[in-house]
Amino acid sequence: MAATKILSVDDEAPMELLMKQYFRRKIRSGEYEFFFAHNGLEALAILYNNPDIEIILSDINMPEMDGLALLAKVNEMRNPALRVIMVSAYGDMQNIRQAMNNGAFDFATKPIDMDDLALTIEKAIEQINYVHESQKEHSQLESLKKDLTTAKEIQQYILPRVFPPFPEASDKVDIYATMEAAKDVGGDFYDFFRIDDDHIALVIADVCGKGITAALFMAVSRTMIRSKGMQCGSAKECLTESNRLLAAYSMDCMFVTVFYAVYNTKTGLVSYVNAGHNPPHVLRANGTVEELSTSNNIIVGAFDGITYQEQTLQLEHGDTLVMFTDGVPEAMNPDFVEFGTERLDNILGSMADKSSQEIVEAVKAGIEGFVDGAEQSDDITMLVLKRK
Repeated sequence: MAATKILSVDDEAPMELLMKQYFRRKIRSGEYEFFFAHNGLEALAILYNNPDIEIILSDINMPEMDGLALLAKVNEMRNPALRVIMVSAYGDMQNIRQAMNNGAFDFATKPIDMDDLALTIEKAIEQINYVHESQKEHSQLESLKKDLTTAKEIQQYILPRVFPPFPEASDKVDIYATMEAAKDVGGDFYDFFRIDDDHIALVIADVCGKGITAALFMAVSRTMIRSKGMQCGSAKECLTESNRLLAAYSMDCMFVTVFYAVYNTKTGLVSYVNAGHNPPHVLRANGTVEELSTSNNIIVGAFDGITYQEQTLQLEHGDTLVMFTDGVPEAMNPDFVEFGTERLDNILGSMADKSSQEIVEAVKAGIEGFVDGAEQSDDITMLVLKRK
């Protein structure tokens, strides 16, 4: 452990001898290291060359630069760990009070009670150590904040962000998606990718929990589902295989709710598996809104050996499949009232002739107006596909 460096500033020569004699054991053991100056100017020169000095014992009445002027210069250094203990005659209370009002840590009166001064120094060291711990924690928090910012950028980067995603099929399908994390990083994700010339896979999912753990499991889940989606011919095969792998790697009972669909760009047929996720809504071309039936499939990653069941949905020209995570209906206003699916459907019902992006932006605007500045408590993710 490094020695506590102490600067004694006094124009009386016996003070240096007194300090060295009284604190000789701590000096020999390396606990304290003393520096000595005879006035404020000398003290400033020593502080300049030894910026790690953290305790100053300063007389008030000295030639050239007195203790009060030195204290003012020390305050300008803005070192939160530096502690100044003023020393003066007992009858000099006016200057002592001024020193205390100007930021001195404590004071001692002459003739100095060395036992009392030793306790004062120890008290100063306790506060200095507390400042160092606080600075260390602050640095760690700043480092963590920087890491989280980087993680957020990486997480956003791995999600598809180019729209329209399939220019060659832009006359057949319109896709748009967004993910807004409640924290720096989130557990929601969406994905879409080509399986072959006529089929597009669609994924929207919500990992249990929040923060870094959820974000890591999100990245693993997204990678596995995409990989299996490329290999498997159907939605049920994809999630059955993905579940097998995720259940093997899941830690601390992590799981993910998933809606996985395969869309036929020629026929408009959607084959899908809903594994414990919010049922998507279908906005028909005539403005009616339907909610897909609730599925009996369970969440992904919690239990091995699950075989998922598949369902189908027919999208006609102009129909839109609106997929979302629970952050949409469960968004709350300051009175803790949820946004709900009824408000969602009211917005959707007026958007039948709009693009996927316009639908997403309208829902987001509706949520923003409803929550009225309340803190976002969950990730808000939407994936919308419209058959053109």
